[in-house]
Amino acid sequence: MYAIIETGGKQIRVEEGQEIFVEKLDVEAGETVSFDKVLMIGGGDVKVGAPLVEGASVTAKVEKHGRQKKIIVWKMKAKKNYRRKQGHRQPYTKVVIDKINA
Repeated sequence: MYAIIETGGKQIRVEEGQEIFVEKLDVEAGETVSFDKVLMIGGGDVKVGAPLVEGASVTAKVEKHGRQKKIIVWKMKAKKNYRRKQGHRQPYTKVVIDKINA
């Protein structure tokens, strides 16, 4: 059984026991979080929401918080002596999917 959830402006396909990285959540490590925006539940019988599946949720346990690898944002305009260099590290939350409640 799998589900498609929406979190952080992104849609993610999840299964029970799967580890996923999502946009940073305001939940402490070790606590449980529930995703209520379930767009679809698949597997044996498929349920598709319009736009959300009624009464469905996905529970997960927060494993840790962190920051991704640094990316370099480089802007330049040729022949105009304009150069800007900036680094960015996106924060994330690692969660483990416990149960899909259909």
